[in-house]
Amino acid sequence: MRCYMAPLEGITGYVYRNAFHRHFGGIDRYFTPFLTNRGLNHRERQDILPAHNQGMEVIPQILTNQADLFLELGEILAGYGYGEVNLNLGCPSGTVASKGRGSGFLARLPELERFLDEIFRRSPLPISIKTRIGFSSPEEWSEIFALLERYPMTELIIHPRVREDFYRNTPRREAYAYAYHRAKQPLCYNGDLFTPGDLADICAQFPNTGRVMLGRGLIANPWLALEMAGNPPVRSRDTLLEFCQEILEGYRAQMSGERPVLFHLKELWSYLSNLFEEEAVAKPLKRLRKANGLAEYQQAAEDLIAQCPFRAEGSEAWHKQR
Repeated sequence: MRCYMAPLEGITGYVYRNAFHRHFGGIDRYFTPFLTNRGLNHRERQDILPAHNQGMEVIPQILTNQADLFLELGEILAGYGYGEVNLNLGCPSGTVASKGRGSGFLARLPELERFLDEIFRRSPLPISIKTRIGFSSPEEWSEIFALLERYPMTELIIHPRVREDFYRNTPRREAYAYAYHRAKQPLCYNGDLFTPGDLADICAQFPNTGRVMLGRGLIANPWLALEMAGNPPVRSRDTLLEFCQEILEGYRAQMSGERPVLFHLKELWSYLSNLFEEEAVAKPLKRLRKANGLAEYQQAAEDLIAQCPFRAEGSEAWHKQR
């Protein structure tokens, strides 16, 4: 089974990817948070620089509904030596979808068809697609899939929710099954993979699925891909502490001032805290969230990691809480 890291805006940038790859691993492909700007802004360019992505297979993701912008970014990425680009048809954000991008593009199939015709005809790089199954209803999926299937993409990554679900409700595996029994291109399953048992269920239902994309579950439990591989390592507090420290140092070098660094670290801990038993982690996590400076944050993080017992299946409990 090939495991991919899903792109999470604000979390899985190059600082996080490098620290994760060094301390955990188990991931075959890392997808970048989406690129949207003509010519790339400073943050985007830093994220895709080859020097910041050594030793990993990284796939840049583009979010746009403009073929010329997609092709321009493809040329830039080809110049940096990338071998593939991914199109985002799944982002459910209101500000994205309202402009007909991400999952919002799924509600504009004639426009999407013209866009796909153009980019597949002229792209300098092979294209994969990450998609939801519709904008407002799963009934849209058969028409969307019929359109997507016409194009020679390298793979189709399916998150079987509609945009209106955001991350609520249960992924509609019947929609994935519809594609599974018809697709000519390789498929990758994405959606609510939080435990090895979740992966086992997917493999039992879809035995020829050889690729999965891990998102929130992997951020909540960075050992998840290794545990899914069937040879789980012992969860090490030292490893987790070193991982968090490397991310802190990377953010300090990347960002200006302590406030944005603290914001991103606290966001990460909204996931990582689920590795620990809920009652034990509540007070240390509150202290971490109230930290006003990096020194205070570091001490809170160190104390939390040292003192709180690990949850046996933290990501499963995290799943149930949401």
